[in-house]
Parts: sequence; C-alpha cells; structure tokens
Amino acid sequence: MAEQKQSSFGAFINAKILPPIMKFVNTKAIVALKDGMVYALPFIIIGSIFLILNSFPIPVVQEWFKDIGWSVFFNQAYQTTFAIISIWTVIGIAYVYARNEKQEALPCGLTALSVFLLLQNLVVNSPLVSAMGKDGAGITDAAGKVVYTGTQVAEQIDKLPQVIQNYLTSPVTGAINMTWLGGQGMIAAIIVGLLVGWSYTAMAKAGWKITLPEQVPANVANQFSAMIPSGVIITVSMLIYAFFAKVFNTDMLQWIYDVLQAPLQGLSDSLGGALILAFMVVFFWFFGVHGGLIMGGIGGAFLLPNTADNAALLAKGELTMQNGAHIVTNEFYNNFINLTGSGITIGLLVFTLTAAKSVQFKSLGKVEAVPGIFNINEPFLFGIPLVMNPWLAIPFFMTPVVVALSTYLVIYFGLVPPTGAAAPWTTPPIISGFLIGGWKMALWQAIVLLISVGMYWPFAKKYDKYLCQQEAANETK
Repeated sequence: MAEQKQSSFGAFINAKILPPIMKFVNTKAIVALKDGMVYALPFIIIGSIFLILNSFPIPVVQEWFKDIGWSVFFNQAYQTTFAIISIWTVIGIAYVYARNEKQEALPCGLTALSVFLLLQNLVVNSPLVSAMGKDGAGITDAAGKVVYTGTQVAEQIDKLPQVIQNYLTSPVTGAINMTWLGGQGMIAAIIVGLLVGWSYTAMAKAGWKITLPEQVPANVANQFSAMIPSGVIITVSMLIYAFFAKVFNTDMLQWIYDVLQAPLQGLSDSLGGALILAFMVVFFWFFGVHGGLIMGGIGGAFLLPNTADNAALLAKGELTMQNGAHIVTNEFYNNFINLTGSGITIGLLVFTLTAAKSVQFKSLGKVEAVPGIFNINEPFLFGIPLVMNPWLAIPFFMTPVVVALSTYLVIYFGLVPPTGAAAPWTTPPIISGFLIGGWKMALWQAIVLLISVGMYWPFAKKYDKYLCQQEAANETK
C-alpha cells in the first residue's frame, strides 16, 4: 500500500509539477543565464587563489606577505579576476544567447559589455573621502600599512583653504566604478546580458545588417553585420541612461541594485532561503532531475553576488557579520549543502564501506569511494538508487536541511566565520573548508560529515537488511 502511494505521488509530481518547471528551466533566457555564468567560474577560482594568498588563513604567513610587499601583487590579481565578476557575466550571457540562436556571438557579448558600462555613471568618490575622519581608512603604503590615520588626514586637509578642500574631496569623473563590476552589479549584468542577447539576435534574424560583397573577407564582413544591431542597442541604452539621469538623478545600475538586487540578496541570504535551497536540490534529484544543475544555475544569480561581496570584505580584512558579510553564498551552497554530493551522502558511503552486508551496497560503496571524496555521488544517486527510493528518502531530504540550518546558525552566532574565498566544487571536504574559511570552517565541515553519518546510518542499516533478504531470495530461485 505504501509503495502504491509512493508510486502515485511520484506519478503526480512527474506529470503535473516537473513539466512546467522543466519548461521554464529550458527557456532561452534561463539556458543563457546558466551557461553564460559558467564563463565567470575560471576567473572566480583563479582570483580566489590570490585572495587566499592575500588574506592567508594563518596570520603569521599573512603578515609575512605584507612585510615583503607581495600582498599588493596578490590583490592586483584578485581585483582583475574575481572582483570584476559582473564583466564576465554580462559578456558570457549575451555570448551564449547569440550562440544558441546561431548568430555571431562575440560582437553580441562585446555589445553587452559596452551597454553595461554605458548605463553607469562614470564617477567615483575621491579616495580622501573614505580616508578621512575617525572611522576613515587612512593612507597606506605599497605594502598596505597605514602611514597616516584617518584623523591625521582630516587634520591636514582642514588646514587647507576651503576651495582646495572642496576640490580634493569632490568626485572623480571619467572613471569606471569598480563597485558595479563586482557583486553589486551582478543582477544588472544578468538583465543587460539577456536583453542585449535577445534584441541583438532578433535584429540579426530580421536582416538588420550591412551586407558586403563576397570578395570581402568573412571576418571583416561579420563585424559589419553586427554594426546596425550594436548601434541600435547602444543608442537606445544611451537614451535609457539619459532618462535615469534626468528623471531619477541616478543611473540604471544603482536603480536595479536598490530595487531588485538588494531585496533578492537579502532573501537568498536568509535562513528561509538557505533551507529552501537545501530542500529543492534533493527534491529535484529524488524525481530524477539534476537538482544541482537547476538550483545552482538559478540560485547562482543571487549567491555569486553574495560571494563577491564577502570576497571584497576579505580583501580589506573586514569579513565579519558586523561589516555586512553574507552567510548564504555560493560556497555555502557548494561546500555545505552539496558537500560530498547532493544529499550529503558521505554518511551512506561510510556505512557501505564499513558495515554493509548486502552485495549491492558493498559493490556500490567501492565504486563511490573515490568520486565521493571529490563531491561526486552519481553512482549512489542512480546506482543504489537514491532516486525514488522511499527507504532512504528521509535522510536524503533531511540531511542537507539540517546541515543548512546548523551551518547558518554557527556562522550567524560567530562560532564559524563567513565564507570568503571560493574553492572549486570538487575540492575534498575539510580542505575546501580551510580554503574558504580557515581552520574553524574545516573543523565544522568535519562535524558535518559526522552529522551525515548519524543521519544515514539507521536508514541505511534497514535498507541493507532488506537488500540482503532480496539477494537471498534471488539465490534460492
């Protein structure tokens, strides 16, 4: 009876719930979003390596790097990779959109970059503004050491004539604001990438292009083909920029951040957001759909900005909850919610390797042993299987939820620091914890592994007994 109810429920989910979800996931925009953001990942990982070196988890090593003057070089590499994540995103999304529509992709990506820069005010605050005052950063030397405190800077500025003070503290014009190139510009980058990709390909398909004679080399002709769509898009973007400047006295990127990104980041960074993310990954997997790909692709739009914000705080040595650090980041998702694979199945792996009696469990445990170390658990998902398996459904669903809840709380209450740098999702547990949050994070990951063992063990033991009975029955036939 229970199996019949399970089958009926599964049939309902597969017939009524999953089709509209999969239809949405496979729309042109979502595919471009998921695949386009992948282009940012190499720069995130490379930048994180230099960010880790610049803010090394061992204080003695960190101070040594500062003393020999190498911290500034590490920071330069971080600032030109991870810190400009929105650039890689806007180019990647527009590029993939055009590529999927069988259009010349690179001009579309570069047009999106041009629009993204066009829509922001090319103004930055004077460095003296953040350096002055009791809470000011002061003035540092090349090694990052403070040579003038904020109070000292303010005292010296106050001695100057007012007209010079006003000039020195006035905004700097004609400069690209790095703030929008990082996490704060991510939602704007996604919107611009999608809109440019859609409008560019629509005009290209409609034949809005300059056609040159066949004698002109293809590489030259292709660029002229992009001229009209790019010109129209940039002209419209200029008018949009003018509208926001004249009507709202701001720029579109600031408006998007205030109206969309800040609320969405707050939602994704909440305890409820963490629990929903943890549950939905295994929910999709339970019915045979790649939950990690779906939630990682969609959730990445909100989690990557959180990661970028934390990385910026870490680069300044200010990664604390009091300074506005985020709890739920892309590293929270990769290194806790999906630790050792979707469902956090390390507990099941430990059981199969140490206590299993059935041939099926023992065999699959050996197959999963190495992939499991690198957070890959497809042998369990489809081999045991965990997909549509009522015996292991409770730990499969509940372990990520329990881990998300407990990890959120230990970070919130300051027992473990927020995640700062990024690590490849295939980095083994404990090592990844050290890289993204030091020894405390590594220790917490070890505790998470024990939580998984405790959650899976009793259910795996019962299922193993059932498998043994099945195998014995098959042998007697």
